[in-house]
Amino acid sequence: MLYLASQSPRRQQLLTQIGVRFALLAPDPAEDAEALEARQGRESPQRYVQRVTGLKLDAALLRLRARGLPAGPVLCADTTVALGRDILGKLADAAEAVEMLARLAGRTHRVLTAVALQSGRRRWAALSVSQVEVAPLTRAQIRQYVASGEPMGKAGAYAIQGLAAMWVARIRGSHSGIVGLPLHETADLLRQAGVPLGETLA
Repeated sequence: MLYLASQSPRRQQLLTQIGVRFALLAPDPAEDAEALEARQGRESPQRYVQRVTGLKLDAALLRLRARGLPAGPVLCADTTVALGRDILGKLADAAEAVEMLARLAGRTHRVLTAVALQSGRRRWAALSVSQVEVAPLTRAQIRQYVASGEPMGKAGAYAIQGLAAMWVARIRGSHSGIVGLPLHETADLLRQAGVPLGETLA
């Protein structure tokens, strides 16, 4: 049985899409997940998302042992949005969401999702980097979107699988990676670890 160390319903849906059976290994309420996401100096977005994913996987492995659960492969992922070297993380409030979306409007940014999988003593990792071009937006459009509540809790202040899709002019890369779990890269890691996939050509 694969363990998914994520609370994201989107990642759960994506794993289900490729026919993977899994059990959730969500953090305990006492765990300080936010501390793992602190940026170190001016590290690059690529370095940042890979390091944070590794830390989250380490924490999940400790959680697995502490709960006395049967051994099994553990999958973890983390997504960040970057404009140049600036990391656009989760929001503090609606005002910050408005400013963040104003920065993205009419420009192309990157969405980086790192994936890490450990089975026994072996660890595999992959990185998906996609480019997303956002159409020009008025302040009124941005405020209306923020008022919907969709941006809250999202890296970059938007969800491509939601209302924001109508403003995404084009993408270059992995749509599932932008949502939160790049399925091509994830399936490759799962195959290497011997995790069964539901696809007929796995």
